[in-house]
Amino acid sequence: MLLLGEDVLILSHQHPDGDTLGSAFGLCFALQKCGKRARIECSDPIADRYDYLTDHYTEESFVPQMIVAVDIADTQLFGEKLWPYRDQVDLCIDHHPSNTHYARRVLLEADSAATAEVIYEVIKAMGVEFDPVMASAVYTGIATDTGCFRYTNVTARTHRIAADLYEKGAMAGMINRVMFETKSLSRIRMEQLVLSTMEYHFDNRCALIVVTLDAIEQTGITDSELDGISAIPRQIEGVQAGITLREKEGGYKISLRTSDNISATAVCSALGGGGHARAAGCFIAGNLEEAKGAILEALRPELEGK
Repeated sequence: MLLLGEDVLILSHQHPDGDTLGSAFGLCFALQKCGKRARIECSDPIADRYDYLTDHYTEESFVPQMIVAVDIADTQLFGEKLWPYRDQVDLCIDHHPSNTHYARRVLLEADSAATAEVIYEVIKAMGVEFDPVMASAVYTGIATDTGCFRYTNVTARTHRIAADLYEKGAMAGMINRVMFETKSLSRIRMEQLVLSTMEYHFDNRCALIVVTLDAIEQTGITDSELDGISAIPRQIEGVQAGITLREKEGGYKISLRTSDNISATAVCSALGGGGHARAAGCFIAGNLEEAKGAILEALRPELEGK
């Protein structure tokens, strides 16, 4: 069996999304089903919309024999609560090409659309039979990291895994409705605000929005409700690069979404970040104009003259 030890601590990244949570809960439920003790830790609260997973979760207290990080490419994503574990991770399961290999062992499948795809294979290798809750957890990770199977990271394998999870009882209809068709009032208000910040560059081939600290305070939005906000600029017809700048202490977190002919990874890596070919990010210190200037300058070779 891949996972050794009887007491396994599973780590999810800060501001948890569907992939890190779906991967963590899927793995946790599988470990518990085969008689091991397992628990999940995250630096930030888990949103209420994941109640269909947390309601089936029992917190277990133990000193871990093994620490596993799921969907965490870099220790900088641990957050404050998990920071003490940064040099104690025995195994990292991930799909990000930018993984820094901080763990003692790394199970990295960069061709997988989501870390949950890797978790699916791990659970199968463990010999654990999927039940509906476990299947729903893994389905959550895959569906959310593929935009409900719309992104270019989707493969035939992704669909085959999803089909098997359907057969295992995954609550796909409910999950899709909650994740993709339901928005809080604060999210709607935030979308109104960010649309008012929209800028266009490079003959309208690049669109840019800004999420300010004032907007977050004004709307009362939580981090989990901001999932997917960075997809808005790329949804505009003709836009090849969509940029979202989110204000943080000391600078701006950049999320870049691109079309097939632009490498988001290459652009963000040049600014100290990383990610996937069509979705990547970085952090730029300084004020808003400095952050805009840096990301637009990094994009210039990709868009000018095309």
